[in-house]
Amino acid sequence: MTDRPASFKRDLSEWRIALVAWRLLVLQAADPVVGAGMAEHSTYRAHPWRRVEHTLGSGRRLFYQDAETLRREVARLNRSHKRIRGTMADGQPYDARDAATRVWVLLTLFECVVTMRRLGGDRYDAGQLELAYAEFKEAIAAFDLPEEELPATAAELPAYFARYARERLEFTEAARYLLGDLLREAPRPRRLWFLGDAGWRITRVLVARVIRDLTVADLPPAVRERFGLVRTRRAALLSTVLHRGAGALVPRLPDRLRYRSPEEHRAPRLPRQGRDARGPRLDRFFREVLDQTGDGFITVHDLRAMAHNVCWRLELDEAGEARVYEAFDSWWEQLRAVMDADGDGRVSREEFVAATLAGCDRDEAYLERGLLPALRAVFAAADTDGSGFLEFDEYRAVFGGPRVHPAELSHGFRQLDADGDGRITREEFLAGFSEFFTARADSTPGTELLGRA
Repeated sequence: MTDRPASFKRDLSEWRIALVAWRLLVLQAADPVVGAGMAEHSTYRAHPWRRVEHTLGSGRRLFYQDAETLRREVARLNRSHKRIRGTMADGQPYDARDAATRVWVLLTLFECVVTMRRLGGDRYDAGQLELAYAEFKEAIAAFDLPEEELPATAAELPAYFARYARERLEFTEAARYLLGDLLREAPRPRRLWFLGDAGWRITRVLVARVIRDLTVADLPPAVRERFGLVRTRRAALLSTVLHRGAGALVPRLPDRLRYRSPEEHRAPRLPRQGRDARGPRLDRFFREVLDQTGDGFITVHDLRAMAHNVCWRLELDEAGEARVYEAFDSWWEQLRAVMDADGDGRVSREEFVAATLAGCDRDEAYLERGLLPALRAVFAAADTDGSGFLEFDEYRAVFGGPRVHPAELSHGFRQLDADGDGRITREEFLAGFSEFFTARADSTPGTELLGRA
């Protein structure tokens, strides 16, 4: 156990938060509004690990950084939630700005930290719990949530969770998928590159079982009862071993190992050898970049998810976000007009590859009507100092992340930096991406933007 004063913010950044991260997603997805929003707007099926990273990363921005970072993150979330609305399967409208839902999502973050401490054997005492809750409420005050929606004290939280589970939560399709098929279908995390695709397919069977059993064992009893889930003896033992082991080890580590740092080093993904023609390149671009939802098609939601990811990384203001979203919406309109032959509002991988090849062969200005304006908006947003160049730090801000190894990031930067002066001009930026789409040979630098093929 630690002799430091209780701090919710500090505990949120401990590595052992990973043990309750999936539990957090399930609790949030069980709210019908969140579940509906995830079904229509989220990319969690294709990018589950990014969803976890964004959820925890947003929490760190809210609770672990300075006041200006907190203000920007609240504003970003408010803008993002304005776009998440629609109609649920039962015909009822939903809106991510619903106050009760927003309170629930925020409180699950606090509750998961409390659960992490409790299951790890170093639970907050009554006084520490109230101090941590006061720290939490101070940060979320920036959301201007209705006071009556928030429990006044930490002592009221168990009753709040039991009541919310009983009256509001549903075993939504998103929550079911998180506990079931998603874990069995999840793509290999980049840090597990050494397993290879075959090794990961075997490993994820075990990973799926462990995460599901651990998550079910750790869910609040009222939630398990609501969903008809059973906490088996094996799952209870697994929970005890993992949490108590982490609770004994992690608090004794030096801070540089105990807490997440802003910069993390990832193990590299080994490059594959072989020829990279236009067709395979475009197929890969579709799968790894465009198809954000992982359903084999691209729609307006995929393009907006890409825009959201750019805006999230750069922490843009409202005007900057609007320019990025407008450019990506225009790109979608171009894709839809050219490729959506049956008018169903989506484009398949085969349609995308065939139409892009035909368009580039037929018309030199083809990319100018969609992709290039979107890339100009990304470049302008990433060029935070307005110099007209992208330095490596600016490039890393938008193209880096937990799934990109630093070596691959550096390689991509060098492909765009045609004259090798250590910075990328807008012309170099656009030319590199144009080469990726149009170059027939695999020796052209721009063809390696997604890593060596």
